[in-house]
Amino acid sequence: MSINSDLLQNLIQYNIEHLPSFTLHLNDKSYSMLNVSIVNSSIPVNEPTTRGGVYFSEKFAYKMKGEITDLSIVPLLTKKMLGPNTEFAELKITVKIESDGKLTPVEIFTNLTNSVQTPNSIELSMIIQRLELT
Repeated sequence: MSINSDLLQNLIQYNIEHLPSFTLHLNDKSYSMLNVSIVNSSIPVNEPTTRGGVYFSEKFAYKMKGEITDLSIVPLLTKKMLGPNTEFAELKITVKIESDGKLTPVEIFTNLTNSVQTPNSIELSMIIQRLELT
């Protein structure tokens, strides 16, 4: 996985300081994300490996969590999650962060690793795969 580390660090810091609006885009619909966090943490593997023959995993990854209160997204996530599915798709999340004194749109592409649904929201846990400036 090759991620622009300067852009990622800028995104992490901007998220901490400014709490920007993140939007998940799925099937031509947009969903606002709340309480977004981005951290670098370990993955339960001893060395970089191909997991399940489906995707490559390093020993550490940048993980992203966020909540969505529009529960109409729940049925759309079924085929997006890693795990029992061998056919999954990346989730695209957009945000605007400040770069060189101006707001710059960033696209974040993630793999969904877990979701926890409550009566009022669904919390998504994801691994960031790549970032793109748009």
